Amino acid sequence: MHGWLVGSDGRPRAGWRILVYVALLLLLFVVSEYATSFLPRGPLGWVSNLLLTAAGLIAGWTMLVRFDRRPPGALGFAITPATGAEIASGLLLGAGLIGAASLFLFLSGTARFLPDTGSAVEYLRVLGWTFAYFSLAAALEEVLFRGYAFQALVEGIGVWPAVILASALFSLAHGDNPNLDGGERFTALGNIFLAGILLSLAYLRTRSLWFATALHTAWNWIMASVLGFPVSGLVLADTPLYDAVETGEDWWTGGEFGPEAGLAATIVLLSANVWLIRTRRLREPAEVQALRPIVDERLARAGL
Repeated sequence: MHGWLVGSDGRPRAGWRILVYVALLLLLFVVSEYATSFLPRGPLGWVSNLLLTAAGLIAGWTMLVRFDRRPPGALGFAITPATGAEIASGLLLGAGLIGAASLFLFLSGTARFLPDTGSAVEYLRVLGWTFAYFSLAAALEEVLFRGYAFQALVEGIGVWPAVILASALFSLAHGDNPNLDGGERFTALGNIFLAGILLSLAYLRTRSLWFATALHTAWNWIMASVLGFPVSGLVLADTPLYDAVETGEDWWTGGEFGPEAGLAATIVLLSANVWLIRTRRLREPAEVQALRPIVDERLARAGL
């Protein structure tokens, strides 16, 4: 029976599948949160983040196998010969983008480094554990905002409506972050919206959540741990040896929210989005194409 419930391919329409996914996700979230109540929590919620990421993956894989008749790898975390290159290129791109935004600040004299106490061993220890933490946090956000629900939305309403809607939700999810006040609030939420578009395009151009997660990880890790800036209003790492201090106007530097609330980051994010739309350097590997991600047909029609 085809119509408002089932499509011509025999699968429930995208909207219904998203509703089922959200219900399953919420159920698994409740279970995972209950489980964490019996386990010791790390200082940054490691256990909770790990279980929530697992819940998002299980929900997405279940939907793909049960309703879409695809293997779990079609979600975006397939292990292929290209996986290592996807992770490496994502890390390089994320590091390069936040590095460029920060370079604008240092070259314009609106940020500088001050010496701090600590040792090289402490410095390397901080870099190591924060990289692991930011990797897990990025994986969680990518599963939630570029995972199954987003991919089904692309299939259901088209590429750009889905990208705009998902990026708006991504921005709103950061709306209660600290230090988000004054004139920088609009810039901060606007930049996070642009970052949502960037990460959506990163997935869509490669069909790889490895690539999007690596990009997301490097952006946050370089900003917080290597450069010492707040990340979306949060001070998540105290890097030894030096501190980064913003000395310019908040509209340019982002102030206490960090570079993501400044115009320097806006310039970089806009430029990166234009590049991702136009580039032909990124493409879906043949091994992933064989898994038939549910976005493929829509992307072919959009020329991406």
